[in-house]
Amino acid sequence: MKSRFKNKLSVFLTGTLLLTGSMAEAQQNNLKAWLQLKSPGNKATTHTLEINTKADKLEYQSFDKLPVSISGTIIKEGADDKYVISIKANEDVYFNFKQSVAAGESNHDDCLFLMPGFWYRRNLRSPKEAPSFHSSDSWLVREDRLSTPLTGAFNEKTGEFYTVLRANEINKAAYTAVHEGEVILSEPSSIGFTGFENRDGKTWISYGFPFQEAPKTYIRKLNLAPSVVAFEKLEKGQEKILTWTFHKGQADGFSDFVAKVWEYSYDSYQPQPVKLDYSFDKVKEVLSNFFVESYTSNHDLKYYSGIHLLTHECYNNGGAEVGFIGRVLLNAYFALEYAEQTGNEKIKNDANSIFDSYLKNGFTETGFFREFIHYDHNDEPNVYSIRRQSEGIYAIMHYLKYEQEKGRKHPQWEDRMHKILSNFLAIQNEDGSFPRKFDKNSKIIDASGGSTPSATLPLVMASKYFKDKTYLASAKKTGAYLESEIISKSDYFSSTLDANCEDKEASLYASTAMYYLALTTKGKESKHYTDLAKKAAYFALSWYYTWDVPFAQGQMLGDIGLKSRGWGNVSVENNHIDVFIFELADVLTWLDQTTNEPRFTAFAEVIKTSMMQLLPFEGHMCGIERVGYYPEVVQHTNWDYGRNGKGFYNNYFAPGWTVASLWELLSTGSAQKFMSK
Repeated sequence: MKSRFKNKLSVFLTGTLLLTGSMAEAQQNNLKAWLQLKSPGNKATTHTLEINTKADKLEYQSFDKLPVSISGTIIKEGADDKYVISIKANEDVYFNFKQSVAAGESNHDDCLFLMPGFWYRRNLRSPKEAPSFHSSDSWLVREDRLSTPLTGAFNEKTGEFYTVLRANEINKAAYTAVHEGEVILSEPSSIGFTGFENRDGKTWISYGFPFQEAPKTYIRKLNLAPSVVAFEKLEKGQEKILTWTFHKGQADGFSDFVAKVWEYSYDSYQPQPVKLDYSFDKVKEVLSNFFVESYTSNHDLKYYSGIHLLTHECYNNGGAEVGFIGRVLLNAYFALEYAEQTGNEKIKNDANSIFDSYLKNGFTETGFFREFIHYDHNDEPNVYSIRRQSEGIYAIMHYLKYEQEKGRKHPQWEDRMHKILSNFLAIQNEDGSFPRKFDKNSKIIDASGGSTPSATLPLVMASKYFKDKTYLASAKKTGAYLESEIISKSDYFSSTLDANCEDKEASLYASTAMYYLALTTKGKESKHYTDLAKKAAYFALSWYYTWDVPFAQGQMLGDIGLKSRGWGNVSVENNHIDVFIFELADVLTWLDQTTNEPRFTAFAEVIKTSMMQLLPFEGHMCGIERVGYYPEVVQHTNWDYGRNGKGFYNNYFAPGWTVASLWELLSTGSAQKFMSK
């Protein structure tokens, strides 16, 4: 089916409906609907629909004679109302249908909003160049931007929340050559839209088919483009059935709202593990080729070349990065462990040479890691981050523990760790937070505390390894900061280093940090940290897809059969999916064991299987040039990081962190093992 626009004659009318006390009938008094029609080469026309009700039936009428017949049924499902809407063509037509439901009597100023994996509260951490309240207080977006195709509004004053969830199967996508203005789809699609709007100071949740995006569409990082409306063709006699479920609930704050919506989303879609044609042992064998081919030894630091590579070449370059997108030291630890398990002397020797070179040449004179160097560009910025430094210490603590268990001692490495941890203690703020960025002399460059949870992990590990309560006290201070400023405020932001916005990694790190604190404490204190880990986990989970985004033929990811369920959106600024998971699956399984939440374990299995789908090996290269170089920027919606767009990767990628993330995902229970010995 194809679709088109027509001239905008919009006059917003509210359907006059009967009120007899049921939730369904009450909502009918708060419904609005519009139909846009387009003929090729002409502007679209907008027709306001009057909605009449008879029992559970809805009839949609217009002052204009329409080439379609529209009717609806409201089906009660417990406390929910399911709207089943039929659009039947009386002649060939290109259409776009929109319906809005009032979020009770909620004033727009009293509401916070959720579009999972894309919109949190009012997106005020995001800049005006990305979707946020800075640009508009009303937003419509296409469904494949969202980890669950749902919009929710939470009334802070009353605690009431309202959601609308797409209940059809969304299994088809159409290629479009144009991405703004009025767009006719090239073939039938099932991608609709959803969002929230401010009408006369009241909140309305809007949804429809095919997709619209307004007031802007988000096409590239920090690039808002003009709005878009898509039109699908219905031939004479054809019928389109569209279904949405309206849900109402009560929540004790925004955090509880997010948790309840995630549980509702999971229960609605029931995502299942992805069936793989290869084992997890095969995954490690394939990924280990990255350790072989990316190893680079022609500089003072030996490293795995895993950042800023081109997908069609994967040539080694001069980028050596301790944490974030490079994860050189964590990969070296995994490589060493794997090499000794499998008897691979080359991988073992390469890994040891990386550790040796970083011990000798990998630190500044003040004791911080030289966290990022690009030798090819003769570039080594004098800007350091609590996240990369923390990830470096984290890797070395694993390495030292492993070596200790093998009877091998490294006093020089221990001295290095004492020094850098001393630096940490010196820059920790009184409230427990750490600055996001600083120079080698500890002068603060970015005081934001959003990256604080990344420091909790190595501090807890160091307290265990060195048997030093000073480090644990520092970790507990981070826990107090996270509780008061991040988790209790539901404000997860700026953990990633290439954006300042709401992001997945902030909530993931916060949950993992509380998990580490819970593992190293006892009794009521441990339970308190456990409860905080669970709160943050719901936010992290809200970024992960509960459903499979469709792709059009010719969009590579669809052609190779990618299932998006279990993959996570990245951030409001970076609108793609990736395999950032690391220890979260362990956290989820442990939370199930300690708090009895079986959804967590079940979804962890979805993540674990789904994230292995794009494993590049001979005959299954998934658009990547080298075996084991796992892809990174997976573009699943109408957005690109700079190149290629939906259904493809950006041309640059960083397999350094993707390999480390998946390897850690397969290293079950590593934190618990570290703490128990």
